[in-house]
Amino acid sequence: MRVQIELFGLSRLIAGEREITLELPAGATFHDAVRALVKRYPGMVGDVVQGDGETMQAPNILNLDGRRMIQPHQMDEGLRDGDRIILMSMSAGG
Repeated sequence: MRVQIELFGLSRLIAGEREITLELPAGATFHDAVRALVKRYPGMVGDVVQGDGETMQAPNILNLDGRRMIQPHQMDEGLRDGDRIILMSMSAGG
């Protein structure tokens, strides 16, 4: 399955891209998406993703389809083909 990840803030600076597509196996979770992201951009470990390579480093958070923030206890939830994940920092603001 394919999921789109839109990057903001530090994650965008590290990746050098605004948006990427990840190919994930059927049944993949948010943890799986973060692991795939770290595999592609290992520089995210420490500032964006914790050292375990699958947990978001505060204040970074995932948002699914612009509708809901993914809390740490929801990271094992399954993704669907075509989902859009926004990776942002909650410390950003105006």
